[in-house]
Amino acid sequence: MTLQNAITLLGPLDNTRPQKWADLGCGTGLFTRALATLLHPESTIYAIDKTRQDLPKGILFLQKNFEKDPLGLPPLDGILMANSMHYVKDKGTLIRRLQPPRFIIVEYDTQKSNPWVPYPIGKEQLKGFFKDMGYDQFNLLGDRPSAFGRARMYAATAWKT
Repeated sequence: MTLQNAITLLGPLDNTRPQKWADLGCGTGLFTRALATLLHPESTIYAIDKTRQDLPKGILFLQKNFEKDPLGLPPLDGILMANSMHYVKDKGTLIRRLQPPRFIIVEYDTQKSNPWVPYPIGKEQLKGFFKDMGYDQFNLLGDRPSAFGRARMYAATAWKT
């Protein structure tokens, strides 16, 4: 996937004021960079991954396991989880611990697990999950074919009003 594909999948976002976001399980930072282009230029993004990553200047990298380690983050405007939620078995515990006002999730629209997607969550399942977690708004941002199989990749956002 290209950076432009990632930007298109996530956007547009509110860029009228600086915000604080975290990207949990940032990997190489493709979606982190996409988020940075969509937010106000003075926004702060914390990119978190277990494996050391080299990310562009202005993105604050934290080498941590977002599922197990205390993150020590300030109050956030939102959390991005791009291809990382499917590694979390107990999604409810994670979401209750984090509780930002907004999430953006990028995942595969499947409920069939495999070695690369051990705990999948399809878009309809995700909608119900966030409703159960107290997020009263949900919007599908877009979807696209996956390069890795039959399930489509989708992006969705959930927030509290």
